[in-house]
Amino acid sequence: MAKCDSCGNEYDKTFEIRYEGKTSTFDSFECAIHLLAPECPECGAKVIGHGVEGNGEIFCCANCAKRAGVTTLKDRA
Repeated sequence: MAKCDSCGNEYDKTFEIRYEGKTSTFDSFECAIHLLAPECPECGAKVIGHGVEGNGEIFCCANCAKRAGVTTLKDRA
């Protein structure tokens, strides 16, 4: 059995994700999100949807981007 790189659980149904040249093993999507999803620099939320990008950073929403000084972004209506 393989071991999850996020929580350490040994599980017979793990899966691998290749990201930025590294392969990681997980036992759930929750663990993959915990380890790989970017974090909004303004509020700390994990960005698991589209998010918005400005000034080289990924934010969870345009409101957080605006609070961080990126005023050109808008959420989808």
